[in-house]
Amino acid sequence: MILLGPRKPKVKRSKDWPKLRKQWLQVHPRCAVCGEQKKLEVHHLIPVHFDPTKELDITNLISLCEQKSHNDHFLIGHLLDWRSMNPECVDNAKLLQHEILMRPYLK
Repeated sequence: MILLGPRKPKVKRSKDWPKLRKQWLQVHPRCAVCGEQKKLEVHHLIPVHFDPTKELDITNLISLCEQKSHNDHFLIGHLLDWRSMNPECVDNAKLLQHEILMRPYLK
């Protein structure tokens, strides 16, 4: 059985976060996994609740979506538990993006 974490942990955000988030999404406007451009979240590779000093570190960010049909942020970014993190998030996103692009179809 897979246990799903409760809600996203509450964190105190820097006043500079909204501006950085907007700038990040202008440069990275697609989900790193599926390529979607809607319902994007800027995911912290090391979540802010783990290390608040990484909140504004652009090397700690990746764009992941929260679609109704699938939630790459929850699945890939947090391994189905908001309290957790995925140390392999970037590599997993690249692998899954490749698999999605190369998926076979019946001709």
